[in-house]
Amino acid sequence: MSQQHNYLEQLENEAIYILRETAAQFEKPALLFSGGKDSIVLVHLALKAFRPGKFPFPLVHVDTGHNFPEAIEFRDYLANQIGEKLIVASVEDSIKKYNLKETAGRFPSRNALQTYALLDAIEENEFDACIGGARRDEEKARAKERIFSVRDDFGQWDPKLQRPELWDILNGKVKKGHNVRVFPISNWTELDVWNYIQQNNIELPSLYFAHERECIVHHDKLVATSEFIQPLENDEVVIEKVRYRTVGDMTCTAAVPSEAKTVQDIIDDIIQTRVSERGQTRLDDQLSEAAMEDRKKQGYF
Repeated sequence: MSQQHNYLEQLENEAIYILRETAAQFEKPALLFSGGKDSIVLVHLALKAFRPGKFPFPLVHVDTGHNFPEAIEFRDYLANQIGEKLIVASVEDSIKKYNLKETAGRFPSRNALQTYALLDAIEENEFDACIGGARRDEEKARAKERIFSVRDDFGQWDPKLQRPELWDILNGKVKKGHNVRVFPISNWTELDVWNYIQQNNIELPSLYFAHERECIVHHDKLVATSEFIQPLENDEVVIEKVRYRTVGDMTCTAAVPSEAKTVQDIIDDIIQTRVSERGQTRLDDQLSEAAMEDRKKQGYF
């Protein structure tokens, strides 16, 4: 067995252990699933953890309404293929319910508004744990999370009040009304995810591979044109061959120039890069040094 294969097997075993511990320790967990690569890997891990039985949790997607069509199509395709329940929480419904205002400007991100839809879904379905595909290498606020990360009655996160997780012991006991976010692939890197995808021949949406797309040149980033973005008269609009490293809203996720047609091509690209995927592609993470942490403290995943 190669060293890389052995390393990926260790990461896989750890993630499966975390998923099974979540199912054992919580009454009503849920797996957050967006149709992006990390949540697709989580679904694949859950298949290994629980088949031939059904998942002990539904799939839940917080749909902003600004998603890439390719991701939504793949979300529905995969949920149907594996025969698991999919719950869609709509940010559009939250906007109407709470009279919310999305970010103003040319790139109206709804990322911050996802919190309302997520917390409503948790309350309505009485979820006590939400499993997500966040990784510690994505963004520095992510690195402060534990595997079992506690949230209070209002879904808020305090990085100073996280529990120690010594000797891989996970403590799922929470006060009534509190909630836990669970991160089975927290110890994985972007490169680990892609090596695992290649090793297991995992199917992905097409937007992760090189394709031609009309984009607005915004500073040093390429943002796809869409019905949600209205280019200004002086905007430079180009057709470029691009791929996506991460999948968020079309309004705040930039593409990267690429010729990568295969998973191995993407792995080669990642080995050469020195910028994190969110650092390179997420416009809303550029607002401040603590943009992600501020959102997480308010209940963002």
